[in-house]
Amino acid sequence: MIPIVTPAEMAAIDAAAPEDTDVLVARAGAAVAIAARRLMGGTYGRRVLVAAGKGNNGADGRVAAAALERWGVRCRVVTPPEALDLAAVADIEGLSTGHRAAREPGRLEREHTTQPWDLVIDAAYGTGLRGSWGADRAPTAPVLAVDIPSGIDALTGEDHGCWPAAATVTFGALKPGLLLHPGAAAAGKVELAPIGLDAGGAMSRLVTDADADASLPVAEPAAHKWRRAVRVIAGSPQMRGAGHLVCAAAQQSGAGMVVVSSPGLRAADVARPAEAVARDLRPGEWAGPALDGIERFDAAVIGPGIGTDTAALAQTARFIADCPVPLVVDADGLTALADHPECLHERTAPTVLTPHDGEFAKLTGGPPAADRFEAVRRAADEFNAVVLLKGPTTLVAGRADPGADTITVLATASGTARLATAGSGDVLSGVIAAVVSAGATEPDAVLSQTAAAAHWHGLTATFGSHEPAAALTPLTAMHQVDLLGAARAGLAASAAETSGT
Repeated sequence: MIPIVTPAEMAAIDAAAPEDTDVLVARAGAAVAIAARRLMGGTYGRRVLVAAGKGNNGADGRVAAAALERWGVRCRVVTPPEALDLAAVADIEGLSTGHRAAREPGRLEREHTTQPWDLVIDAAYGTGLRGSWGADRAPTAPVLAVDIPSGIDALTGEDHGCWPAAATVTFGALKPGLLLHPGAAAAGKVELAPIGLDAGGAMSRLVTDADADASLPVAEPAAHKWRRAVRVIAGSPQMRGAGHLVCAAAQQSGAGMVVVSSPGLRAADVARPAEAVARDLRPGEWAGPALDGIERFDAAVIGPGIGTDTAALAQTARFIADCPVPLVVDADGLTALADHPECLHERTAPTVLTPHDGEFAKLTGGPPAADRFEAVRRAADEFNAVVLLKGPTTLVAGRADPGADTITVLATASGTARLATAGSGDVLSGVIAAVVSAGATEPDAVLSQTAAAAHWHGLTATFGSHEPAAALTPLTAMHQVDLLGAARAGLAASAAETSGT
């Protein structure tokens, strides 16, 4: 997994580095120069504008400019205020023709040209800026950001005014602002350059295809249908489709047996795939009957579409409290938990909570803070559960060790806006339950498998059609289920390519 650290944590890592700052800056500048050459498709005759501030970020840009000059690139290195004017025009003059300009902004050899910049390097402020620097006019050339686009909050991803980058080269570890929107969009393609910094102690990490593939279960040679059985409490007379989606997703994700009940419905009226078994849950005290035989199952899901009237919430809370197997709580189940938080106190089996921002506000009393990593970490600590906070970048927090004081956060950015459609959360719940049903009872396994399930589900957004318009349209929940198999195969292929096997 790729480490993610806050600006404060990064400062501590920098301070503990075994090499001098000059050595680290030389490595960082070289990485920026290589990325610039790749973006421009060559070097000789290219023209580059470098916005270089006073700190290490600016030093990285100046070293990169010197390297590019040696490769035949003509660079002009200027202060950030000067760059704001120069970067926004196509016709430029005063290009540097020697490395002195890279070392000494302002001492430039003058010439006139009508050709635009081929690239603008943003080494203005990086993670050191907390507000605006006036970058309200985007350059006419592609931008390469150093560490993070200047103007993007490295902790929260908030945009205080930046030059949107085609690519960003960052060092040592990812920063939250490169993963949280709008910062993630402004950063473009992010490259992590290893320059000798040790981020091995990071408590937040980004899940890769290889990580997800390693955490997802595979069928055992002697498997049978009850080996990975999932109990589903979802749907109601008003929301019949929710149970169908959870069941279909669980089946497509490896569950051998799925049994579903919808509160208030007879078995014959429960919407479900043909292979799922339905059981009655008549109105009234349904939690007890829903728990009958629960020990035979390897995981359970409760919440999607079951209703939020007072009686339903009370019965849901009872089921949560007494369910002895790993449990995924979603949708209306989270409302029940908000009204009856004590229902988690007696649980001994793992619990996975899957709120979106609105449900998170119900659970915690307020929406996620701008620092979403810290917000989900606090929620996992408060509820002593794995908490999956949905979003463009999904965050999964929990204790990797039951006795640990610290909470680990795993991030996955595999999905796209195509998943922002009704029923998508129901599908995700089914996938998580099926993955966890493989026997993840240790906290670190539940945490990593939940994140892997979210990563897998997110990948369905990239499958389905090669038509350009498809990337702009929602992916219906049932189509997500249909694509889980292709997404899993693609995940495995990507992991194999990464490992070289």
